[in-house]
Amino acid sequence: MARIAGVDLPQKKRMEYALTYIFGIGLKTSRDILDRTGLDYNIRVHELTDAQAALIRNDIQEN
Repeated sequence: MARIAGVDLPQKKRMEYALTYIFGIGLKTSRDILDRTGLDYNIRVHELTDAQAALIRNDIQEN
């Protein structure tokens, strides 16, 4: 299970929608994060590698 910013993201959701479960992140911000990290919008949470999850965590902390 991917845990980002203290939130367990739903496993079967696409990343662009799963990131919106984090307080303060809407769909536009979610897409901006994925663009900056180079990840596809359609990747599912359960398909994330640890390295990809770390990229997302770092981007959220920096911005």
